[in-house]
Amino acid sequence: MKKNLDIQLQALLEKEQLRQRQGINLIASENYASQEVMNVSGSVLCNKYVEGYPGLRYYSGCGVYDQIEQLAIDRFKSIFKADHVNVQPHSGSQANAAVYLALLQPGDTILSMDLAAGGHLSHGHKVNWTHQFYNIVSYGVDPISYQINYDQIEALAIACKPKLIIAGASAYSRIIDFEKFAQIADKVGALFLADIAHLAGLIAVGLHPSPVGFADVITMTTHKTFQGPRGGVIMCKQQFAQKIDKMLMPGMQGGALMNHVAAKAVAALQVSQPEFLLYQKQVIKNAQVAAQECMKLGYRVLTGGTDNHMFLIDVQSIGLNGRQVEEILESVDIFVNRNAIAFDRQPPLSPSGIRIGTAAITTCRAQESDMITIIHLIDRAIKNCNQPQVLDSIKEEVHAFMAQLFS
Repeated sequence: MKKNLDIQLQALLEKEQLRQRQGINLIASENYASQEVMNVSGSVLCNKYVEGYPGLRYYSGCGVYDQIEQLAIDRFKSIFKADHVNVQPHSGSQANAAVYLALLQPGDTILSMDLAAGGHLSHGHKVNWTHQFYNIVSYGVDPISYQINYDQIEALAIACKPKLIIAGASAYSRIIDFEKFAQIADKVGALFLADIAHLAGLIAVGLHPSPVGFADVITMTTHKTFQGPRGGVIMCKQQFAQKIDKMLMPGMQGGALMNHVAAKAVAALQVSQPEFLLYQKQVIKNAQVAAQECMKLGYRVLTGGTDNHMFLIDVQSIGLNGRQVEEILESVDIFVNRNAIAFDRQPPLSPSGIRIGTAAITTCRAQESDMITIIHLIDRAIKNCNQPQVLDSIKEEVHAFMAQLFS
C-alpha cells in the first residue's frame, strides 16, 4: 500500500494534531499519551487475535502475547499492590459492567453517587443500562459544603441494604475516604467497588489514599491522570478473580486488544519512574492555583478548591450555563466541558457548571504561573463573549501561549 494513500484521513489527522497542539486542553478526563504509548498502540500487535488469558488461549501463536499481558499484569500489581489484575477491559465502563454482571443478580441494589453530585453514568444513571438491570439508590453531597456526607451514605446503606456500594466520581474535587466506605459496606454486608478512573495516577504515586486493602474490587482507566492509552483495568481480591475474569472473557468480549494491553504496560512502566511523581504533584498544584484564581475573579468554585486534578465552577452567577461557556471557550481554542453540579436545576445538556482539569495541560509542561494566565484568558473570553474581534485576539494569544509551552 502506498504511503499516505488515504489523503482525506491524513488531512483530518493533521488538523486534529494542530488542534491539540494549539489549543489549551482543560478537559479533566483527557490527557496526552507519550509517543512510546502511541507507537505500541499502532504496532504489529494489532494484527493478532488473542482470546483467553495467558497460557489459556483459543488461538495458536500467542506465546509473545502471553508474555506481554503478564508483563502488564505484573506492573500493575507492583504499582497498586493488588491481589489480582485483569488488563483486558476495553474501557472503564466495560470494567464496571464486568464487575456488576459477575457479582450481582438482576434486581440487586447498588448504592452509588448521583451523576449530578459527581458520579458516573456507569454507576447507575437512569439513561445507562445499569438502571434497567439493578435497583439504583443514589447518594449525593452536603448542600452547603458540596462534599461527600458519609453519615448520609451510612444511613442510606442501612435503609436500602445494597448488595454493592460504589465509591468514585467523574466530577468530585476532594479526597475520597475509601476506608470509611469499606466500613459502611462491612456494616451492611455489601460488596465495595472503588472506581478510581480519575484518580489512578494520583493513587499510583501516593498523592491520594488508595482503596487497595479496603475495596473488594477496583476499576480504573489507563488514560486520564494515568497518562496511558484509552482502556480499562480491573483489580480485585483473589476471591473474586475467577468470577470477574470469566465474566469479562468469554462472558462479555472475545479477543483482547493486545496492542492496547501492551500500551498499558508501557504506561505502567512510565508511572513507575520518579518523574511521574513530580508530574502528579504539579497536576495538583496547577489545579489548586487555577481554582484559587477563579475565586479571586469572582467565580463560584464548588467545595472552595480541590485536592486533585479537577474542580467545578458554577457559572449561573454570571448569567450563563455550562454549554454556553463551553462554546465560548471552544471558539478561542480553550477546551473544557459542561458539567452538571449537585442540586442542578438546569437540563443535562445545558447544565449549570463547567469542569476544569489540569492533567493534560500539565503534560504540556504548564506551571502555576501558566495556570494564572489561562484563567485570565478564560475570564476575558467569557466577559467579551459578544465581541468577535476580542475573541479572535484571545484565540491568537492562546496559540502563542501554547507555542511558548512547547518551545
